[in-house]
Amino acid sequence: MYPLMEILLRVICATLSGAQGWEAMEDFGKAKLDGLRKFAPFANGILSHDRIAPVMSRLNPKAFQQVFLTWTQAVTEATEGDVIAVDGKRVRGSGDRRKGKAALHRVSAWSHRNRWVLGQEATEEKSNEITAIPKLLELLALKGCIVTLDAMGCQTKIAEQIIDQGGDDVLGLKGNQSTLHEEVKDFFETARAGEFAHVPHDFIEEIDKDHGRLEVRRYWITEELGTLSQTERWKGLRSIGRVERECWIEERHSIERRFFITSIPAQAERFAHAVRGHWGVENLLHWRLDVVFREDATRIRKGNAPAILTSIRHLCMNLLERDPSTLRMSKKRRKATWDDDYRAKVLFG
Repeated sequence: MYPLMEILLRVICATLSGAQGWEAMEDFGKAKLDGLRKFAPFANGILSHDRIAPVMSRLNPKAFQQVFLTWTQAVTEATEGDVIAVDGKRVRGSGDRRKGKAALHRVSAWSHRNRWVLGQEATEEKSNEITAIPKLLELLALKGCIVTLDAMGCQTKIAEQIIDQGGDDVLGLKGNQSTLHEEVKDFFETARAGEFAHVPHDFIEEIDKDHGRLEVRRYWITEELGTLSQTERWKGLRSIGRVERECWIEERHSIERRFFITSIPAQAERFAHAVRGHWGVENLLHWRLDVVFREDATRIRKGNAPAILTSIRHLCMNLLERDPSTLRMSKKRRKATWDDDYRAKVLFG
């Protein structure tokens, strides 16, 4: 009576248009039934919210992910030279403490060039990012791309996989690689104290000033690896880098320093491009999911529904990003709420 294609079409259109829960999706379907019938029969009308939830919770996330990837690869331009940022995010509202269910945690791959999600892999715990990242990377075409990861993904086997798949890497260092982190930190502190005398390196500085905020970003990168131990463990290791972000907001002043290992040559501009590309996964992907799609406010928790709806939100973000209009994504989503023609254009191009 209710074909799965019709159910998915309604859920995707409702999500594009701001619906958060099952009842809102039912209300959207009833209000927009005539518009939906332009693309599918809906011969028996709209499935009620208390019946759509069990259907969505029983879908296979792996199969849905494969469909998502197939579509993404079909519409994405060649990624040669792209920065692919891989990072994890927890969907806070998907957990249920009373039932002992942890919130969904998933790892996403973000294309800096296309400004959209290439794929995702769901886990239940943050520690499982180490196992989820390789599975996600296997699905992606990495040749000629730079893959960026924070400290959680700074693992020898992950670095090896990226190189074997034809990509380069820029990996953040922190406590999980404490010895290497300290060695790289000591190298740059010593080199900078001596003003990098006799230390071959490249350097670039960027300045942003806007609305009472001044930020200076400095990037150093070098292929001098002689002070590091066990470099042979890291396949493709070619250079190490340091990033310093100094920020003034009115009277407040802060400095943040981060250190990296990379497989790229010591070219500061390319290094800076990769680091900025990774910041995009926070500023464009995670921020939009939280603010525009209100992901953390969702209370859908049963079965596979949280993972399926995460993929659908990613799909909707990509669809809105493909729309060439200059509207902000929040305004695009608002326009999709009331303008049937615009929603159809976003969905079907």
